[in-house]
Amino acid sequence: MDEATQAFLEKLLSDSSFRNWAKNSNENDVAFWNTWIKDNPDKIDVVYNAKDIVLGIAFQPHGVDETHMNKELDAVLGQIQKRAQARDGKPVIQLSKTVKRVASLAAVGLILMVVALNFSRTSDEIVHKTGFGEVINLKLPDGTSVVLNGNSEIRYGKKNTRDVTLKGEAYFKVKPQNETRAKFWVNTEDLRVEVYGTQFHVNTRDSKTDVTLDEGSINLLLKNGIAKKMLPGEYVSYSNVDKVVLHEGAEKPNTYLWREGTYVFNNISLKEVMKHLGHTYGLPAEFMDKTLEGKTLTGGIPNENLKICLSAIEKTTGTRIVQQDNKLIIYNDQ
Repeated sequence: MDEATQAFLEKLLSDSSFRNWAKNSNENDVAFWNTWIKDNPDKIDVVYNAKDIVLGIAFQPHGVDETHMNKELDAVLGQIQKRAQARDGKPVIQLSKTVKRVASLAAVGLILMVVALNFSRTSDEIVHKTGFGEVINLKLPDGTSVVLNGNSEIRYGKKNTRDVTLKGEAYFKVKPQNETRAKFWVNTEDLRVEVYGTQFHVNTRDSKTDVTLDEGSINLLLKNGIAKKMLPGEYVSYSNVDKVVLHEGAEKPNTYLWREGTYVFNNISLKEVMKHLGHTYGLPAEFMDKTLEGKTLTGGIPNENLKICLSAIEKTTGTRIVQQDNKLIIYNDQ
């Protein structure tokens, strides 16, 4: 197994949403990974090998017995070999003792890593994560809709699904609980959003949290102890690092919003626009002409497809954007 494949295997094993898929324990994660597998058929062997490891080795919270681990590892390797033989119709080469020993040592490392991840979190926690460029639509158990942008994560406990923690960017449509008046909470590193039923956007990038309210009303409890009430159209930004608070009305001249797969810009510089794309797609921008950074954009641009998004930006700003060496290079095309 080459280093890239090994790294991908370890990434799968440490991903809670992948483990949910392997165990068929979360409907959203199962749907997400089934679609991902269809779109990435070249990864199917590694994916199912990782699934065998998740299902074939029992993780214990109080250490790993090597004898038991070797027995379980042999069983998993046997399953992998049978699958490969059934798929290829060719005899499978038996693993030597040396190779098995190396695999055992690698498995010990993987087991310890996954055990640490599993038991550093509460056992009843649900986690949804997106990779770069991925957008998923979630329906929480209480009926609340959440659109999770790329490179983002949301988590909540099974016993309290109306108290969620967000890293990254999401759009919420909170379902009100008219009978109980139960609140809905969104937690970030900077603040806590108190909701009954409304629609709003939360962005936790760049060491701060930005909240924009579309409908209804919400209360914000900032980590510095200050409370803020928001009305529709208002925008609040707070960083618990530098303690800066911004509270703007609906007439804020320079705004950015992400609504369910669409960027909405109002007089935003191209430099800021490319920064948002970098967060979503993991592709930093490099301007070949620094004067282009100050060009401004106004309007909506779909962001679920990078090519379409870049094409719209090019037409609006008179630029040419080329993806090269995991970067977006911006040229003047006028």
